[in-house]
Amino acid sequence: MVLVKYSKEPDNPTKSCKARGSDLRVHFKGLVAIFEQGSRKLQGDYSHYYWNTRETAFAIRKLPLVKAKRYLEDVMAHKQAIPFRRFCGGVGRTAQAKNRHSNGQGRWPVKSAKFILDLLKNAESNAEVKGLDVDALHISHIQDSESFHSAYMSSPCHIELILSEKEEPVKKEPETQLAASKSKKSPASS
Repeated sequence: MVLVKYSKEPDNPTKSCKARGSDLRVHFKGLVAIFEQGSRKLQGDYSHYYWNTRETAFAIRKLPLVKAKRYLEDVMAHKQAIPFRRFCGGVGRTAQAKNRHSNGQGRWPVKSAKFILDLLKNAESNAEVKGLDVDALHISHIQDSESFHSAYMSSPCHIELILSEKEEPVKKEPETQLAASKSKKSPASS
């Protein structure tokens, strides 16, 4: 069994769980082929890239687990779009992306959403085994990185995520007595 090292360790390991997928056959960076209208020939311009999995992971970070799962299911059903913020060259505009506070450019990367949703379900089952409250979990860390490029036009990637329980802040007890203020002057010596 090979132990993998996560890029970030959780702040509280007892209240968090992890999931990781290595060499997943989903594009970290996908290539958009542009066809001419008349002759349907493939042009030689491969300058339009889109980063499906990176943008999908960025869209669900810091979300509660239940909201993230519902959002990815809506993306697969084309009810909500993933906004493309950083790598948005050649990405069309849609009104659904404007609902997520972006410039309007967005897509529906179904395959990336499916892989990340499977990892979220895996992390959720890891949390249940660990005895964590599933309703209180949120995505504290999610990262994807490019994997080794093999033959046959594949561009696999690694995805890792950490779910953590939200810590409830400790309420400050109301002060019953005001502290006596000290004077800054030193007593006069005689």
